[in-house]
Amino acid sequence: MGTHAEESFITLKERILAIKEKRKAVILAHMYQRPEIQDIADFVEDSLGLARAARSTSAEVIVLCGVHFMAETAAMMNPDKMVLLPDAKAGCQMADMVTAEALRREKEKRPGVKVVCYVNTSAEVKAESDICCTSSNAVALVEKLPDRELIFVPDQSLGAYVSSRTGKTIHLWPGYCNTHHRLMEEDVLAMKAAHPEAIVMAHPECREDILRHADYIGSTSQMIQHAKASSHQSFLVGTESGILHRLAKNSPEKTFRLISKKLICPDMKLTTLDKVLWALENLKTHITVPEKISRKALGCLEKMMELS
Repeated sequence: MGTHAEESFITLKERILAIKEKRKAVILAHMYQRPEIQDIADFVEDSLGLARAARSTSAEVIVLCGVHFMAETAAMMNPDKMVLLPDAKAGCQMADMVTAEALRREKEKRPGVKVVCYVNTSAEVKAESDICCTSSNAVALVEKLPDRELIFVPDQSLGAYVSSRTGKTIHLWPGYCNTHHRLMEEDVLAMKAAHPEAIVMAHPECREDILRHADYIGSTSQMIQHAKASSHQSFLVGTESGILHRLAKNSPEKTFRLISKKLICPDMKLTTLDKVLWALENLKTHITVPEKISRKALGCLEKMMELS
């Protein structure tokens, strides 16, 4: 017999599915979301996958279970659709580390140098950038650009990783992911000592001292693909805890251990089933981007989609 919490989840899921059909909605969830959110989503993807799903959907309403910049991206790609963010407070501390005004000042100091912005940025910052990237395609996109010198905002760890892989001169912004930077080198060493048979997978938002110990470096979707294709049976995971749910579903015969219990993004965990139901019932919170900003930012996003 199920627990009261399990029964509540089932009831909420049934209500969400019913109202979703009525609203002609689609639910998109990032892989860092709570397991129960991933289980009700029509698509569970990383940032690039969410952008593609948002662009191709025929739904009238998009419920974006993620953070604010993801909802902005979906809104810009679908100006004729309603994009809902179940919790208006779900932001990204890294995205907040760069503003359009600060980026304009940096561009003035380096005239002619193109700006690559990580998708973890506001629409205003994207509007000031030349091309967007995600952790899945950053290396490949930068390699395709003819420029030998670039500005990369806001993640200094991802920017440094891209520079090391491409050999290009990249001016780094002093931004970082609070969640990935909680991972310490001693955490990795301790887990490797306890599980010497395991493969270490790390996200490029981690610091260089973490990546140095990784057997595989990749985005969330790349980690999932790598684990499934690998002949290894045991993995130590260096990214946000939400990925464990998808890893276990895709490779149930394999063992996955989070390197540190500190790898939890509080913003990604703000979305709950109650809030998804509330968003669909009340059509809240509706995310929009001013047309002037959207037009410029969309060019940055579309260039990424063309080259991906």
